[in-house]
Amino acid sequence: MQTSRAKYHLGQVVRHRKHPFRGVVFDVDAMFSNTQEWYDAIPEESRPAKNQPFYHLLAENGSSHYVAYVSEQNLVADYSGEPVDHPDLPDLFGDFEDGCYPVQFQLN
Repeated sequence: MQTSRAKYHLGQVVRHRKHPFRGVVFDVDAMFSNTQEWYDAIPEESRPAKNQPFYHLLAENGSSHYVAYVSEQNLVADYSGEPVDHPDLPDLFGDFEDGCYPVQFQLN
């Protein structure tokens, strides 16, 4: 059995390596847990390996807010010190401090 350790944590601000968006981690899957249809929609030459952590992000780009599902290999930590402006952040996290958001919801 292979185990993987998540590089990023809940409340951490990250950005995508290739696409112009950033977000806050609100959940982590130890390995790919989305649908095969979703995976197949990614161009074959860009598909990430499934046996790595995948992150659920409250994401933003220059024009919208959304939820993103991104492999660890496609993320980097965002050390800009800038908060993320996603409308759902207050439902899950406290105020932005020291470069991240403190968790404000009950974990199972």
